[in-house]
Amino acid sequence: MSGPGVGFEYPPNEVSWLKRDALLFANSIGCTFDELHFLYVPFKGNTQEVIDFYAAQKAVKIPGVPDFDSRRVVDGQRLIQFLKPLPPTSAGKTFEIRTKVLGVYDKGRPGTVLELQTDLVDKASGEVYSRAVGSSFFVGQGNWGGPKGPATETFPPPADAAARKPDAEFEVQTDAQTALLYRLNGDYNPLHAHPGPGKQMGFGGVIIHGLYSFNTTCHGLLQKLGGSDPANIREFQARFASPVKPGDKLVTSAWRTGETKEGGWEEVRFVTKVAGGKVCLSNGRALIKVVGEAKSKL
Repeated sequence: MSGPGVGFEYPPNEVSWLKRDALLFANSIGCTFDELHFLYVPFKGNTQEVIDFYAAQKAVKIPGVPDFDSRRVVDGQRLIQFLKPLPPTSAGKTFEIRTKVLGVYDKGRPGTVLELQTDLVDKASGEVYSRAVGSSFFVGQGNWGGPKGPATETFPPPADAAARKPDAEFEVQTDAQTALLYRLNGDYNPLHAHPGPGKQMGFGGVIIHGLYSFNTTCHGLLQKLGGSDPANIREFQARFASPVKPGDKLVTSAWRTGETKEGGWEEVRFVTKVAGGKVCLSNGRALIKVVGEAKSKL
């Protein structure tokens, strides 16, 4: 695919993490005492200090496209592929985040979509441990003459979802502290801590990180269908359909499709809603090795 900015590669960003970082992340997305293998990706780069989110977004300019305002940006959708098990600490290895532009799409008055591929790479061997393909939506920053971009593939719930009980359902209750805890993983966007940016964007105040909903849902599906074993999930993706506010309860419904890929990975479709409100994660799809009681229920 060609177009403004396509193929541009950001400078590699060396990253590291401690066991403490893994513990904090696991706690912040709801891992429980009976998942000690999690409790005993890094956005933060190679520093333990808080960063200036807006300054970090301006640090590198993509050639051929406008300078977008990161004070008006939200997540669009995200796909993550788990290619190799991550060690609990990066000690003894040097890892880099390598990011390149897949597309920059002008959606007119609503805004602009920036699609990136981000690989976590062992610098010495070149092995890719995980790959994330995601899009950011710059609200109200369109009409600059760029390409509209391709239609995105959709993954709705199975056709019979309304007629049968979900194969997995679970709830996650948020509160006023949820975003403040989750941001300590390294995503310091003020939108998730101070009411000002959210009010300016029409959200009424603070909203919770889209990746909090993304990660808690991924954890819940792995817990319910994959025996809480990270080896049993290969891919996970969702579209960020609407904001989540502190105090909202997230309700996820998931259906096994019975369709398996090479290696025994079964496709699971899911939807996450705010209880009594809108869908917040749509287009939900995961590849999971279903185990235990969940496997016998199909």
